[in-house]
This record gives sequence, C-alpha cells and structure tokens, in this order.
Amino acid sequence: MTQLAAVKPVLVLFSALACVLTVAASLAGDTQHLIQVKAQLSDPDGNLDDWVPSTDPNPCNWTGITCDPKIDSVLAVNLSGLNVSGGFPFGFCSIRTLQNLSLSVNSIGGSLQTHTLSLCSHLHVLELDNNLFVGTLPEFQPEFTDLRILNFMDNNFTGDIPASFGRFPALQVLMLSGNLLTGTIPKFLGNLSELTHLELAINPLMKPGELPSEIGNLTKLQNLFAPQCNLRGRIPDSIGNLASLTNLDLSTNSLSGTIPASIGGLASVTQIELFANQMFGELPESIGNLTFLQYLDLSMNGFTGKFPEKIAQLQLESLNLNDNFFSGELPPILASNPNLQQFKIFNNSFSGSLPENLGRYSDLADLDVSTNKFSGELPKFLCYRKKLWNLIVMENQFSGNLPDTLNKCHSLEYVRIEFNELDGVVSGMFWGLPGLYFLTMNNNRFNGSVSPSISAATRFSTLTISSNEFSGALPSAICKLTNLSTLDVSNNQFSGDLPSCMTELKILQKLKMEENMFSGQIPSSVSSWTQLTELNLSHNHLSGGIPPQLGYLPVLNYLDLSENLLTGEIPAELTKLRLNQFNVSNNKLYGKIPTGFDYSPFSSGLLGNPNLCSPDLDHFPTCSKPKSPTPILIVILSVCVVLVVGSVLSFLKYRSKALGGKTKRLYRLTTFQRVGFNEEEVMQSLTEENLIATGGSGHVYKVQLKTGQTVAVKKLWGGARKPETESVFSSEVETLGRIRHGNIVKLVFCCSGEESRILGYEYMENGSLGDCLHGEKVGPLEDWAKRFNIAVGSAYGLAYLHHDCAPPIVHRDVKSNNILLDEDWTPRVADFGLAKTLQRDVAAGCGTMSQIAGSYGYIAPEYAYTLKVTEKSDVYSFGVVLLELITGKSPNDASFGENTDIVKWVREAAMSTPEGEEESSNDNGFSGANLCQIIDPRIDLSTRDYEKIEKVLKVALLCTSAFPINRPSMRRVVELLRDQKPSDRPK
Repeated sequence: MTQLAAVKPVLVLFSALACVLTVAASLAGDTQHLIQVKAQLSDPDGNLDDWVPSTDPNPCNWTGITCDPKIDSVLAVNLSGLNVSGGFPFGFCSIRTLQNLSLSVNSIGGSLQTHTLSLCSHLHVLELDNNLFVGTLPEFQPEFTDLRILNFMDNNFTGDIPASFGRFPALQVLMLSGNLLTGTIPKFLGNLSELTHLELAINPLMKPGELPSEIGNLTKLQNLFAPQCNLRGRIPDSIGNLASLTNLDLSTNSLSGTIPASIGGLASVTQIELFANQMFGELPESIGNLTFLQYLDLSMNGFTGKFPEKIAQLQLESLNLNDNFFSGELPPILASNPNLQQFKIFNNSFSGSLPENLGRYSDLADLDVSTNKFSGELPKFLCYRKKLWNLIVMENQFSGNLPDTLNKCHSLEYVRIEFNELDGVVSGMFWGLPGLYFLTMNNNRFNGSVSPSISAATRFSTLTISSNEFSGALPSAICKLTNLSTLDVSNNQFSGDLPSCMTELKILQKLKMEENMFSGQIPSSVSSWTQLTELNLSHNHLSGGIPPQLGYLPVLNYLDLSENLLTGEIPAELTKLRLNQFNVSNNKLYGKIPTGFDYSPFSSGLLGNPNLCSPDLDHFPTCSKPKSPTPILIVILSVCVVLVVGSVLSFLKYRSKALGGKTKRLYRLTTFQRVGFNEEEVMQSLTEENLIATGGSGHVYKVQLKTGQTVAVKKLWGGARKPETESVFSSEVETLGRIRHGNIVKLVFCCSGEESRILGYEYMENGSLGDCLHGEKVGPLEDWAKRFNIAVGSAYGLAYLHHDCAPPIVHRDVKSNNILLDEDWTPRVADFGLAKTLQRDVAAGCGTMSQIAGSYGYIAPEYAYTLKVTEKSDVYSFGVVLLELITGKSPNDASFGENTDIVKWVREAAMSTPEGEEESSNDNGFSGANLCQIIDPRIDLSTRDYEKIEKVLKVALLCTSAFPINRPSMRRVVELLRDQKPSDRPK
C-alpha cells in the first residue's frame, strides 16, 4: 500500500503531462490547417493578417477563431463578412474538433462536391449563405449525423434538392432561399423530425408543384418560409398539424383553392402571409382560433364574402385584406382591438360605415380603405392616439366634415381623401400640420379658403385640392412651401391675383391652376422654375401679355394659357420649348404667329384669337402684305406666275396621264419637333442608296435634311389602304406623339398621303442593339459597363411607359432590334407599331388581342394561349434582351438546338456542371463555374464584373419566369439593376 501510494502521484503527473502534450500537438495541427487555408483564400482587406504563428502561436486569439476553453481546441471558424474569396476551404474540416463553420457574405464560389464535403461530417453548423456557389446541391454522406444548421441561402445553386437532404437526423435549420433551384419541394423533407426552420423562398426556377402534405409531419417546425417558389394547388390539410409554427409565409406563389379549416390548428402562429396567390372562397372562421396571431396578410387573392366577426375579434397588429372581393360591412368589434396599427382593405367591395371607434383603443398608424363602397362620416377617433401617419380613404362615398381629431394629428404625413363627398370648411390647424408632405383632397365638396397657416406645413411636396368649392385668394403663405413639387388648385372658385412669390418655389414641377377666377398678370420672374414641366393657367381672367421668360424654362413641355384675357403677341421665345401641349386659344392675342408654331399640330391651340395671322395655317388670315411693287415688277412677276402655273399644269397633266388619269393627293405633314423642311424634300430622299434597314413594318432610310439635321424615315409597307399599315401608323403617332423620355425614341414628323404612310424619327448613329450584338459592330460593346448602361436605360424607358404614362402603355414588341443606340450609346426604345394603352383598350373590349403580336423568341409563354395584354409580357421580353446582353446570342440561336430558345438554354446551362469542375479554380471564386459558359466571350471582364453579371442574370431569370405573377414590375427591375452598377476600372 505504501508503494502504491507513492506511485499514484507520479501517474497522475504523467497523465496530466501527456494530456498537455496531446493538446499542444492538437493545436499545432490546427494551426497548420488554418495557415494552409489562409494561403488558398484571397483576403484583399487583410482581415486575416493576424493569422501569423510567429506573432501569436495560439490560434484561439486569431480573427474568427473560437476555441473550447477547457481543452484549448478550435471549436468554430467564423469568417462572415470579411470579403474573402476563393473556392470552398475544405481544409477547415481537417480540424477534427471543429463544430461550426460560418463563411457567410463573402465571394467564395465554385461548386460543392460530395467528396469534398465528406471531410466535414463532424460539423454541427455549416453556413455558406450570400456567396457565389454554383452547380447542383451536394449529396451528403450518412456520416452527417450531428448537423444542426445548414444554410446555403443566396447563392446560385441549381437542380433538385438531393434525397440526402431528407436524412439529417439532428437537422434543425435548413435554409435554401435565394437560389436557382429547378425541382419541386420534395416530400422527403417531411422526414426531418427535428426541423424548426425551413426556408425555401425566392427560387424562381423551381418547377410548379404543390406543397407536399408530408410537411405536416414537421411538428417542431416554427418557421415555414416559402414565398416565390412556384407553388400551386391547395394548401394541404396537414398544415394544421404544425402546432409549433410561429411564421407561415407562402406568399407570391400560385396557390389556389380555399384556406383549409385545419389552419385553426396553428396554435402558436403569430404571422400568416398568403398574399399574391390565386386563392378564393370565404375565410374559414377557424382562423379566429389563432389567439397568438399578430400579422395576417391575405391580400391580392380572390377571397369573397364578409369578413368574419370571429376573426375581427383577434388582437392583430396588422391586417391586410386588400385586392380581393370582400363585401358587406365591417364588424364593429374590429375597433375594440387594442393592438391594431396597420389596417389595409383597399380594392374590395366593403360597404356601410367604418366602425365608429376605429382608432380609439389602439395606436392606429397606417389606414387604407380606399376603393370600396363605404359611406357616412369618417370616424372621429382615427388619430385619437396621435400615431396615425398614413390615411387613405379615397374613392368611397364618405360625407361630412373632416374629424376634429385630424386637426391636431401632428403625426400625419400622407393623406389621400379624394373622390368622396366630404364637405365643409377645412380647419386652419389641418392646413398647417407640420408633418404633412402629401395631401390629395380633390373631387370633394370642400369650401372656404386656404388658411395662411399652411406656411407651417413646410414638408409639402404634393398638394392637390382640385375640383372642390374653395374660394377667396390663394394666400402668399403657400410660397413658404419650398419643397413643393406639385400644386394643383384647379377647378375651384379662387380669385384675386396669382401670388408673385410663387416663382420662389424652385423645385416646382407641376402647377395647375385652371378653371378658377384668378385675375391680374402672369408672373414674369420665372427663371427659378428650372424643374417645371407643366403649367396650366387656362380658364381664368388673367390679363396682360405672355411673359417671354417662359420660353427659357428648360424642361417645360405642357403650357396651357387658353380661355383668358391675355393680349399682345405670342413671344417668339416660346418656340424654344419642346412642347407636347401648347394652347393659348380664346384670348385677345394678335400679330403674326411665330415660326415654329405655324404647323398644323399647333393650330387648334391658337384658335379664338381673331387678330392672329399666318401665311401657312388654315383658319387664320394672311398677315398684311408689304408695300405694292412698282409697275415693272408687276409685269415681271406676272410673267413668272404664268410660267410657273404653266409648268405646274404641264407636270400635273403628265402625271395624270402616267397614272391612268388620276392625280395623287399631296402629302399631309405633321411635325412633332422643330425642323425646317417640306414633304417633297423627304420623299425625294427615299432612294435605294439611302436605305439603311428593312424591318417587319417597312423600309428605313437615312435622310439628310437641308437644315443639316439627319433623320431616320420609315416608309410603311402596303400603302395607306392596308388596314395593318394604318394600325401601325396610328399606334406610332398616338403613342410617340404624346410622350417624351430620354430612353424612348423621338418622333420628329409623320407624313400621310393617299398612297403611303411615312414616319420620321431622330437618327440613331449606332443603329439597333440587335445589329451591334449579332452583327459586325460588337467591338464597342466589349465593355460590360456599356452593355449594362444599355440595359438600365432600356429598363428606364419601359418603366416610364408602364408606370408614368396615363393610361399605361404596353409596347408588345420589346426586342434588341427595337432598342436603338445614339452616338453616345444611350439606348432608346423604338417601334411602337404594336403598342397598346391598357385602360383605353380594355375599356373598348381590346384587353385581349385577336392574334399574337410580337417577335418569336421574345413572346411570353402565357401570351400564346391567353392573348392577354399585360405589362408582364413586356417584362418577359426585356428579360430576353438581358440574356442577349449577357450571352451575346440571339433568342433563337442555332447552337441551342431544336426546340430550345435562349431562356431554356441559359437555365439548362445554369443547371449543368462543366467537366473537370472540381479541379478548376481561380481568384474570382468561380472555380470553373457554368457562368463562364453563359457569358459572351467577347466581353472584356474584370473580377467584379463577373459578380455583377451574375446578379443581372438573376434579374433576367426573374423577368423570364414562366408565371407572370412571379415577374417583377419594370419599376422593380430598374431598382434591381441600379443596385448592380459595374465597378469602375482603368481603361
């Protein structure tokens, strides 16, 4: 016993020493692995500069390294957001104690191979989100028994979700959102019994498929996040089994059918997002059982019936039911909810009064009940809690005065109450609310005056109070609203002089004061109105002359001064303006109409001024002649006249004979820009040597006018008697004649005669994008930045047509050949022969076309069988143009093979894995990525350009989604592209 007692401390000491030596050896090995990985990664910001053993031999002190303090072994590596790049650093997985590997938000790329990942089977956490990975998702070996978190979000993975993803016994979080997966949501995900978070959102390439009923097996699931996954069919009844679910988001899909009554089984749910689907029917009252529900969004579906009182009793913070077909009255108990902050039910058929106590018991902040059938007075408690900032009740039948509580509602910022039957005097306190920046109250019955207290509302950018019964003078206090961009006081009973200080409103863009009783003179000191595009002072009692200074306003394109008492001559300075609308009719103007306005498009805007004269315009007297010539000159002139008349008669006689006795009518010329020429000059230039292009609707000629200006002239096929020609001609003139945008081609003139129709456009030096990409002029487009700018500019043009024109315009033939490029390579959308204005055409029964319009390869798939005109058809075509810019290939390139277009080819290329992928690698982190197969090899690219092109490719694939609802609007496309501006680099 004594000997054993003596030996025991020695054994303990030896054991401890052995442990220390083992740990030291382990750390030394970990250090070696870390240094090897660092050598393989690019670290431009030097975030890993402290990974130097000679400076600090303990890696536990290095950036991104976490150790187990008990045994000094590396437990976690977190390099998230450190801007490192390269291939997947599988060397980290050689550290056998490593449990967590987080490489989020970097530029690591290439593909993930199964054999590479097999080294990482001991991981608990693997986070690779927001990187540049491509190819299919890897298969995971059965050894991954401890994996709890797998995050592959926001990469470019393609293909199906592998079957091995259903065999993680401990997996709690699976995040695959923001990729290009092409399969459906597989049933085997229902095997992940420990799963609490499942995120599959925004995989626009996923095949249309149903949400599998096996999802109901995930009884521990807390977050099901699957918007924009091409889901269709019904929500399975098994959804009610998810008693632990707190967030259900299946929005922006194509789900149909009714909401299953089993949804009442989601006992823990706090948020349900089902907006932007195709669901219908009445709401199940079982939703009323969800006592923890805070956010409910069922908007943009086809739900019908009344809003159930049982659901109205819930303590919701946000309730969005807009864009459905609900009807009936709202349950009054809705107003008793103490939590309600956001309430949006616009675009339905609700009727009756709003609940009397709405806003009394909750911090109501965002209210939109517009475009329903509500009547009665507005509830007096809307701003009782002083939190209301957004109030939209337009297009109902509300009556009575504005509630007094609104007069003290300093939180109000955005108010739209137009198109109701509201009346009474508006309080001075309301006019002066300091937070208001947007107020439209037009088309009501308000009366009284605008209070001078409006000067306190200095945030105003838009103030529209037209079509009411306001009277009195417009207070000069309005000049204090220095942020005002739109002021519309038209169609009221205002009187008195125009406040001369209004010229101090330097960012004013629209000023509409027509149909009032304003008197006095138009202010002349208007030089500060550098952003003014529209000025309408018509139908007033204004007198004096037209200020010549108006002619120097740089962007003014709408000027209406008609129906006043204006005198004097029309200032020649006004001809400097590029006007879409010019109207000075029914005044007391006199003198010669200035050159520039003596064309037929302007004639209607000059009528009603009997003392105006013109040598060229019908309906106006010829200006007084100069002094009579001497007798000898009379003789000479008479002889000349006889000779000219004789020559003309001889010519007409010859032409009549040549044409079988018929004489052609002269052309009627209409100009849209200031140009000096006549129709004969144009017609004589339409020769073979001036021919520059032949399109689907006619020949295009390059015409050099005597003024030095160059124009592109299109002579339409078939002559004037052909209905198709007349349709194209009318569409071009009606569309381009009324719009102006820097990315839309300008129509200079049109010329119509008995035998033909002629259109003249601004000449574009570099031709069409299609010719440059697929012809011999691609040289200048070797720079990605130039291609990108063409994409953005074209998107701006289409967004203007869809969102800024009233009514909206659908182009219907967006393609690279219809995007023209000027000398600076600025793009212009052209060829509006198939364009349609939505509201007008739908109203006329033309929302559906009788034949397919557009060009093969660019036509959206749904158009072929629905023939329905929507903006999303243009979005699809624009997506094809983006793919052309990226690939350099035409939409139906022969290399794609039979029955394959550019959209299908790019998607298949994105799914494929190039041979030898696992061996290749480069500093860009693409590692032989299939992106290289897609990009036009003629583009001279930098490292960052690859990343930008990859993002633009995602936009293109969103635009060419098979489902119109999944395509972004053109306004959203502009935003997405604008965020991907190419990096500057040396030339």
